Amino acid sequence: MELSKNYTPAAIEGKWYQYWMDNGYFRSKPDNRPPFTIVIPPPNVTGVLHMGHTLNETVQDILVRRARMTGFNACWVPGSDHASIATEAKVVNMLKTEKGIEKSQLTRDEFLKYAFEWKDKYGGIIYNQIKKLGCSCDWDRVTFTMDDHYYKAVIKVFNDLYNKGLIYRGARMINWDPKAKTALSDEEVQYKDVQGKLYYVKYAIADSEDQLTGDYITIATQRPETIMGDSAICVNPDDERYQHLVGHYAIVPLVNRRIPFIFDTYVDKEFGTGALKVTPAHDINDYNLGLKHNLEIIDTLNDDGTLSTAAGVFIGMDRFAARKKVIATLKEQELLDKEQEYTTRVGYSERNPDTVVEPRISTQWFVKMAELTKPALDAVVNGDVNIHPGDRFLATYKYWMENVKDWCISRQLWWGQRIPSYYAPDGTFEVAESIEEAVAQFKAKGVMLEAADLRQDEDCLDTWFSSWLWPMEVFNGISQPDNEDINYYYPTSVLVTGQDIIFFWVARMIMAGEEYKKVKPFSDVYFTGMVRDKLGRKMSKQLNNSPDLLELIEKFGADAVRFGILISSPAGNDLLFDEASLEQGRFFCNKIWNALKLVKMWEERGTIANAPDANHFAVEWFENRLNEVQAQVAELFKDFKLSEALKTIYSLVWDDFCSWYLEWVKPGFEQPIDAAIYQKTVYFFEQLMQLLHPFMPFATEEIYQLLQTRTAGDDLIVKQFTTPAATNADILLQGALAKEVISSIRDARNKHQLKPKDEIGVYIDTIQEDVFKLIEDTLSKQVNAKSITYTKTPVADCINIVVQQDKFYLETEIVLDPVAQKEELLKELTYQQGFLVSVEKKLGNERFVQNAKPEVVEAEQKKKADAEAKIAAITESLKSL
Repeated sequence: MELSKNYTPAAIEGKWYQYWMDNGYFRSKPDNRPPFTIVIPPPNVTGVLHMGHTLNETVQDILVRRARMTGFNACWVPGSDHASIATEAKVVNMLKTEKGIEKSQLTRDEFLKYAFEWKDKYGGIIYNQIKKLGCSCDWDRVTFTMDDHYYKAVIKVFNDLYNKGLIYRGARMINWDPKAKTALSDEEVQYKDVQGKLYYVKYAIADSEDQLTGDYITIATQRPETIMGDSAICVNPDDERYQHLVGHYAIVPLVNRRIPFIFDTYVDKEFGTGALKVTPAHDINDYNLGLKHNLEIIDTLNDDGTLSTAAGVFIGMDRFAARKKVIATLKEQELLDKEQEYTTRVGYSERNPDTVVEPRISTQWFVKMAELTKPALDAVVNGDVNIHPGDRFLATYKYWMENVKDWCISRQLWWGQRIPSYYAPDGTFEVAESIEEAVAQFKAKGVMLEAADLRQDEDCLDTWFSSWLWPMEVFNGISQPDNEDINYYYPTSVLVTGQDIIFFWVARMIMAGEEYKKVKPFSDVYFTGMVRDKLGRKMSKQLNNSPDLLELIEKFGADAVRFGILISSPAGNDLLFDEASLEQGRFFCNKIWNALKLVKMWEERGTIANAPDANHFAVEWFENRLNEVQAQVAELFKDFKLSEALKTIYSLVWDDFCSWYLEWVKPGFEQPIDAAIYQKTVYFFEQLMQLLHPFMPFATEEIYQLLQTRTAGDDLIVKQFTTPAATNADILLQGALAKEVISSIRDARNKHQLKPKDEIGVYIDTIQEDVFKLIEDTLSKQVNAKSITYTKTPVADCINIVVQQDKFYLETEIVLDPVAQKEELLKELTYQQGFLVSVEKKLGNERFVQNAKPEVVEAEQKKKADAEAKIAAITESLKSL
C-alpha cells in the first residue's frame, strides 16, 4: 500500500478505537492474573472536559495500557459525578433562560427529571471526549454517583455513621453560598487576598442610666453592612483607654439599639482602635465570643445575601449595595470618622468563584471527623498509601488531617442524595434507610405514626459524601459487600488526581476505605499538576479559559495532544498550556511516519544476504541502547515519573533511532539492504512502538500493524513487554563516542564550508585506537572520509578539533586560516577552563560531598577528569598551530 505523505490521525484514530472495543481489549473480568485497577476521578456532568481533565485522563490511560502490556488484568472504571451545587446551578439557569421556568414553580420530582436529562446529555459528551482521547476504559462498568445502587450505598453509609454517633445535626456557624443558597464545607471556600477598606465608625456611648454621655467610641470594621447585627462592643480588659466603660453601653448607628460593652483578652489592643464590634451571626470569631458572653444573635441577611427584616433598614437590598448605602448614611449622620485602605483575605465559593461566602448560623448535618481521621493519617504516614510526589504533599496532608474540623455535609439543594431523616409533626426525627424503616423505629419507641405523618428532610448530601465511596461502590462494595468484583479489584492500584482535591476527596476516600473495608482504597496517589492558561489561571469550566479538547484533537490528533500535555508536566508541577507542545507532538508523529516510509522503501527495494556495506556495529549499538532505555523506562514507571519516561523514549526514537541508527545502516543509493540488518531494523521499530504505545496509542498501533504482515490477535495494545537484556557498557560508550566525533567533524566541515561530497582525510591522535577501529567504518561513511590514519604527531595544514581527550586533524583541499582555527580553539579552551572551575568549586564544598549520593559525586569527579583531559588536548593542539 502507498503511505500518505504525512501521518493523518483522522483516518486512523476512529478505526483503531473501534477495533480495540470490538475485540474487548478494554473489558476486564476477574481471573488468575494480578489486577491493576484505576477508578477515574469522576468528572462533573456540567459541560465538557477542560485541559486539566485531559492531563488526568492521559496519565491514567498511560498507566493502564502499560499495566495491560505487563501481564496485569487492567481494569479502568469510568464514570461521572452528579456535582450537586454546580449541576443544579446549570439546570436552574437552563430552565430560566430556555424554558422560562423558575425552580420554585416545580416540584422536586419535576426538577429532578430535568436534571437527569441534563446528565444524560452532558455525560454523553464527556464520555465521547474520553474515547476520542484514546482512553481504554472498561465501558461496561460506567458508574454515575446517582445510580440506584450508588444512591442506596450513600444512604446506607449515612445511617451507619449516624448510628455510630459519627453524624449529628445541630446549629453551627457554617459557610454559606448566597448564590447557590446552600451550606459549604470549610474545604469548599477559596480564600483570596483582596484590597478592601477599614471603615472607622463612631458609636455613641450611654451610661448605666441610658443617658448619652456625649462621647463616642470609634470602631474599625471591614463590613459596615453588618452593623445592624451588632450585639456588643468588646475591648481588652488591660486596655487603659477603655476602663471607664465598665457598665456602659454603646448605641448602634442607623438602628439606635443599645448594646453592652464586654471585656475579653481576645481583642488585639494594637489593631484598629482596639475596640471590636461583635456580630455573632456573621463572623465565626464573633460567634464564639457571643457564646462565651451569652450575646444575642441577630441574623441580618437572607439566604440570598439580601438584608433581612432583622436588619431594620435597607431591607431586601443586596449586601454589597447595602454596604454603599450604609457608608453614605453614616457620612450624612457624621458617624464615619475615616476610611483606610486595607488588604484582607476574603472567602469565595469553590463552585461559584465570583460569590463571597457568608459565615452564617444554620442547622445542618455534620460528620465528626476526629475518629475517622486517624486511620487515614496513619495509612499515609506509615507508607501504606504512597503519595507522588511525596516530598511536596505529605506534610500538607499531615497538617490538614491533624487539624481537621467536623464536616458539614448537608446542602440546601434538590440534586443529590436526599438526607434520610424523617420528621414527626412535633419535630422529632428518625434516621432510616427508608420511610418504612423510620415508621418502624418511631413505633418501637411507642410513637404511633404512619408514613403519611412523616416529612423527609428537604436537604441533600454534599457531593463529596457520595464520591468518598467511589473506589468501593463502583464495584458495589457497599451495596453488595463481598461480591466477586470488590474482592478481586479492591484495593485499587493507583489514584490519579489533582492536588487541589487532596482534602475534598483523597483523604476522605482513605477514611471511607479504612472505615468500611478496613484497608486502604489504593496503594499510590499520583498528583498531576494544575494546567493553567497563559495568565497562570487554573483552567476550569467556570472561567471558560480552556480550549475545546475535540477541536485540539481535530487539529493535531489525539496522540499529539497526549504528547503535548504530558511532555511538559512532571508529577505535581503546574504547567502553562501552550499549543506549541502539541505541535511538537504532531512533528513527532510525522517523524515516526517518515521513518516507516523509509523502512518500507527498503523493503520494496529488496534485501541481500551479507551485503558488503552492512553496518553490524550500528545494530549492536542500538540493541544495547534499546535495552538500556527499556530498563530506564521501567524504573521511571515505578517512580511515576511519566513525563521523564516520555522524554527518554522521545530521545531514543527521534535521536538514536531516526537520526543515527537509520542513517548508519542506510544502504548505498538504490542498493538493497542487508537482510539480517533489515529484519533487526523492523524488530527495533516494533520494540520502539511498544515502548511508546501507552503514550501515543493510535500512531504506534498503526505503524506496528504496517511493519509486517500480522496474524489475528497480534495487536500492539496487548503485546507483552519482556525483560530487557543486560547491556554492554563498552558498546554504549563506543556508540556515544561515534556520535560525538561525527557531530564534531560535521560541525567543523560546516564552519569551513565543505560540501557533503567533498572528501576529507582524517588523522586521529588518540590513546584508544582499538576503540576507534571498532567504529572506523561508521565514522568514515558518516563524515565522507577517504582515509582514516592514526598519528602521534600534529599534522600540518589541517582543520584541528578536539573531542573529549582526542585530537583530530582533518585534511582538505581548501586553504585554511590558522588564525581562525586558533580563535576557535581558544574559545573552547576558555569554556572548558570555566567549566572546570565550577566543577572544582562544587567538589570543594564539603556539605555537597557529604550529603550528595555517591553516584552524583562520582559523576562530578568524572566531569572534572574529562575537562582536565580536554584542556590538555586543546593546549597541545594550540601548540601545533
